[in-house]
Amino acid sequence: MGRITLEGVQKSFGPVHIIKGADLDIADGSFVVFVGPSGCGKTTLLRLIAGLEDVSDGKILIDGKNVVNVPPAKRGLSMVFQSYALYPHMSVRGNIAFGLKMAGLPKDEINRKVEAAAATLNLTPYLDRKPRELSGGQRQRVAIGRAIVREPKAFLFDEPLSNLDAALRVQMRLEVTRLQKQLGTTAIYVTHDQVEAMTMADKIVVLNGGKIEQYGSPIELYQKPANLFVAGFIGSPKMNFITGPDAAQRGAATIGVRPEHLNIVGDGQGWPGKVMVAEHLGSDTFLYVDTGAVGTLTVRCAGEKGVQPGDQIALQPDPNRIYRFDGSGNAIAA
Repeated sequence: MGRITLEGVQKSFGPVHIIKGADLDIADGSFVVFVGPSGCGKTTLLRLIAGLEDVSDGKILIDGKNVVNVPPAKRGLSMVFQSYALYPHMSVRGNIAFGLKMAGLPKDEINRKVEAAAATLNLTPYLDRKPRELSGGQRQRVAIGRAIVREPKAFLFDEPLSNLDAALRVQMRLEVTRLQKQLGTTAIYVTHDQVEAMTMADKIVVLNGGKIEQYGSPIELYQKPANLFVAGFIGSPKMNFITGPDAAQRGAATIGVRPEHLNIVGDGQGWPGKVMVAEHLGSDTFLYVDTGAVGTLTVRCAGEKGVQPGDQIALQPDPNRIYRFDGSGNAIAA
């Protein structure tokens, strides 16, 4: 079992309040991603769960047991760090087996667990190689293998793919997601990349300034953001925000429209503007349009669009996809 519950968790470093009362319930077997900008507290919250930082107040329960005073090694969790932290003088086999040897497991059992983890991670041909003989993705798989063999209640991932190039990140993202589903083990994954969060998570925790802004499935956060911060953070390119008379006439202080929900319309309709930049990506075209008083709007068009910088166009939002926010930045119910 690997249910993890946070009740009023707080963390301060002297007078600096980092985590400001986190309440969270992570179901056994789920894949939960902590996401937010640098300094939002996501890694600190992960380290509190792991026991690498002391809790200033509140409870952390693993399968119903409060573990705030339990040392990290006794919590039944395995952590995979941003750096691979492999022993360079040991083989892949030795690195994966290291924690089991320290725990005093019989040699036969260690070999069985290592072989099984290596097969799962496609590392069997590399078991006798040293880390320096491996690619970045293979090294990260070794680090994950070291966590798997401990058969933890939950995996804790701290930005494990950030050292990889873009193509390898996509590949490893798929591998980590597949592996978690195959094992059925609870996973908490920290990233600043909202695309990783949207593609990997069962549920996402959006953090900002040490507070949980929203907790829900990727599609919930995309379709029903709780506030301006979540609306602007989830989605790529980010949501357009419009204030002034255009928002007031819709009963809001701010309205939001996602780039994919802006349509190019004929003259005399919508907001007229001038295309400043056009990014032609083949599958999509991104337009950055100066509309004057409404501001610069980002438009996402499917496929190739024959629009160039300098073109005059008009934009109209899908009326069913306009988000409204009050003066405090909170979403106004439809």
